[in-house]
Order: sequence, then structure tokens, then C-alpha cells
Amino acid sequence: MNGETEQGKEGTMAACFRYIVNDVNAAIDFYTRYLGFKVEMHPAPGFAEISRGDMHIYLTQPSPGVGGGAKMASGEQQKPGGWNRIHLIVENLDRTVAELKSAGCRFRSDVIQGAGGKQILLEDPSDNLVELFQANTAAYRAPGSGSKASNG
Repeated sequence: MNGETEQGKEGTMAACFRYIVNDVNAAIDFYTRYLGFKVEMHPAPGFAEISRGDMHIYLTQPSPGVGGGAKMASGEQQKPGGWNRIHLIVENLDRTVAELKSAGCRFRSDVIQGAGGKQILLEDPSDNLVELFQANTAAYRAPGSGSKASNG
């Protein structure tokens, strides 16, 4: 997977997400080793920014102080996990899953076949989800990819 950052089109902004993680270094290793992300910055032990194309993820550890991992006004501490996820398109889902399983990666689901393609839910080291998706057809148009493919 290519982790090179691409410049956004004029007037567009990269998609940015924050994932709360238990261990920033473990998350950096997971996303760069297995999913083709690159480190943009890692200025403090509890924070890093990684990217893949125009997608940026802010990896943030929960903290008692200020910042993206701070407690809520109610006193509730942020925690990783849940069902929200990023969606990554892969060319060969079966091969990708086999490679990730052999590397010891964990999955929350089996491969599921849907109307547009097949997918599986991969867990990062903090139980945040990454949806790996393979389209049924080359005419599949990923969100944000521009004009619709012709039906030929």
C-alpha cells in the first residue's frame, strides 16, 4: 500500500480523523507497517499525526489535562473502540486478510459480501476499526474520486 501523501486539489481539504488510542507508538507501528500510512509528526508521547493520501489520522492518548484526549466536562474519560471507522479500498481483500492474519492482526468480523463489494473489519491495537473493502467491479467509484464511471 502506498503511504505517500498527495496534495489536495485546489480548494479542498484533507479528510482528518481523531482516533483515541491506548498507545500512540503501537498505533503508529500498526498503521505504518500494515496499512501504508506515514508519520507526519509525533511531537509528544501522547499524540501523532499519520497520513495516507489525503486522509490524516490524529492518534491521541486519553489524558487528564488539555487537548484532544482530555476528559469531558462531565468527567468522562475518552476511550478507544466503538463502531466508527475509516474505510480503505484494497485490490485483493483475500490476500490482504491472509497477510494481516499471518502478521497477528485481529479482526472483528469475517469477510462479508455486500451489494457493492466485500469487506472485513480490522482492529487496530486499541480496538479502533478499519474497514477493508474490495469492490465487485472496476467501475466502482470511491467516494470523493470525481466523476462517476461510465456504464460502458
